[in-house]
Amino acid sequence: MSKRLSFLAAALLAPLLAVSAACAAAAWPAAKPITLIVPVSAGGNVDTTARLVAQRLGERLNQSIVVENVAGAGGVVGVGKAIHAQPDGYTVVIGFDGPISVAHLINPAVRYDAEQRLAPVGLVTTAPVVMLARPGLAVNSIEELLALARREPGKLTYATSGVGTVLHLAVEVMQEQAGVKLVHVPYRGGAQIANDVMGDQVDLGMLVTTSATPLVQQGKLRALGVTSAARASSLPQVPAFGETAALKGFDLNTWTGLFVPAGTPPEIIARLNEALNAVLQLPEVTARLKDGGATPGQGSPAAFADFLKKEQATYARIVASARITQE
Repeated sequence: MSKRLSFLAAALLAPLLAVSAACAAAAWPAAKPITLIVPVSAGGNVDTTARLVAQRLGERLNQSIVVENVAGAGGVVGVGKAIHAQPDGYTVVIGFDGPISVAHLINPAVRYDAEQRLAPVGLVTTAPVVMLARPGLAVNSIEELLALARREPGKLTYATSGVGTVLHLAVEVMQEQAGVKLVHVPYRGGAQIANDVMGDQVDLGMLVTTSATPLVQQGKLRALGVTSAARASSLPQVPAFGETAALKGFDLNTWTGLFVPAGTPPEIIARLNEALNAVLQLPEVTARLKDGGATPGQGSPAAFADFLKKEQATYARIVASARITQE
C-alpha cells in the first residue's frame, strides 16, 4: 500500500514540478542578479575575458552579472562550486580546458566529470599557446630549438602554468612528435613565467597568446612559435609549429566557454547561448579578443558539446601517451 501511495504521490507531483520549472524559466533572469564564477584569480586572461563578456551579457539580458573569482587547484575549486549550484540559470561558470577536460584525467582527487555535471552553453574563445625563449638562449626558431634539444637531451627547461594544462600538453606533443626531451618546470601563473623567462631563469616559457601578445609586441619577450595550425593574427611574424617539418600538422589550442549546472532548464540555456553569440559578434568585443590573439566562439550548445568531446579525446590520448599524473 505504501509503495502504491508513493507512486501515486510522485505521479501527481511530477506535473507540478514541471509547471514550476517552466514558470521559473519564463521569469528568468528577472528574479535576481546572475553570478558568473571565474575559477581563477583576478587579472589573468580568463578573468579578463570573463569580465568583458559579463558586462556585455548583462546589458543584453537586462540583468546584473556579478563576477565571482573562486580560485584554487588550477580551476577545480571554482568549477566544483558551479557544479553544486542550483540549476536555475542564476549561476554560470566560465570554464577552460584544464579544470573541465583534463583535471579528472590526471588527478584522482578530482571526483567530478564535468561532461556529466555541467551543461555547455557556448564556446567563448579559442587561442593558441606561444613558446617564448629567454634572451640568452642561442636559438631563433623552433627548428633550431629542436636541434639544440637533440644535442643536449634533458637539459633545456620550459615553464608552464601547471601540470596538465594545455600549455604542458602542447610541449608533450612537441616532444613526442619531434623526438626530443625537455624538463618541465610548473609555475603558478603567467606573470611569474614571463618574469623568469625575461630574467634567464628558465630556457622557455609557454603562455597563451592573450598573455604573450603584448609582451612580444613590446619587445620584452622573444617568440619562437605558436601552437595553432596557422599563425596567430595578433603575432603574424611568429611561425606556427606546423611550419617546422618535424611538427607538421601540429594544432593544439586553449579554449574558454560558458557552462551552467546540469539540470538547468533548456529554455534558459538557449537564451544564454543566444545572448552570448550576440555579445561575441559585437565589434568592440571581437576587436578586444582578437587584439589579444583569441578567436571569438560561435555556435549552439550542441555544437559546443561536440567540440568538447573531440577535445576530451585529444587530451586523453596525450595524457595516456605522456603518462601525466598529478598528485
